[in-house]
Amino acid sequence: MAENHSPLAQFEIKTLVPLKFGELDASFTNSSLLMVATVVVVSAFLILGMRRAALVPGRWQSMAELSYVFIANLLKDTVGSEGRPYFPFIFTVFMFVLFGNLLGMVPYSFTFTSHIVVTFTMAAVIFVGVTAIAIAKHGLHFFSFFMPPGVPLLMAPLLIPIEIISYLSRPISLSVRLFANMLAGHTLLKVFAGFIISLGVFGVAPWLFVVALTGLEIVIAFLQAFVFTILTCLYLNDALHLH
Repeated sequence: MAENHSPLAQFEIKTLVPLKFGELDASFTNSSLLMVATVVVVSAFLILGMRRAALVPGRWQSMAELSYVFIANLLKDTVGSEGRPYFPFIFTVFMFVLFGNLLGMVPYSFTFTSHIVVTFTMAAVIFVGVTAIAIAKHGLHFFSFFMPPGVPLLMAPLLIPIEIISYLSRPISLSVRLFANMLAGHTLLKVFAGFIISLGVFGVAPWLFVVALTGLEIVIAFLQAFVFTILTCLYLNDALHLH
């Protein structure tokens, strides 16, 4: 019983539909369900928001348009006009992470962005994608990225390994930042929520703290989606322009 009330119990992966192909476990889990729900909610938000597009936008249309303009401006400021073909992917990344974070705030739901395997998979796809773009555009000149211009050749044996390690660590830093923030925030919420029940009438103070922390977590949900997206844009900028 105590294990079920652990602050970490909310991160447990639960199998909903078992699916196995030999040694491969492809079961449909609560994490899978929330990912599908995120795609459905984002699609509904954009489709319903723009279904009756008007010259004077309503509330839903305004939010859909603001989301579009926000990411379009972010991509333009960080990558420039060359980043325009990649807008659909960048916009998808932002909306998926944002709504995944927000849906995880719903009681008894599941936050798939609090699992490193999910965030690392997304980061790895982005890393491989931008690297492929860089090689496709620049060919072998891409490897000059690991030797900053103007640096003396004598520094090459020291700088090149550092630059390579820094480059290869990108998916790790990108994934850990999102995973750690969501994990820590939800764990803290669960801990203080437990105090409300155990303290009885004296649980008002932790209840007020949980309300304030919930508001902060909603802000963090947006900030982490923004940080994940802007770093993706910066990596794309490096791929397109190198130094």
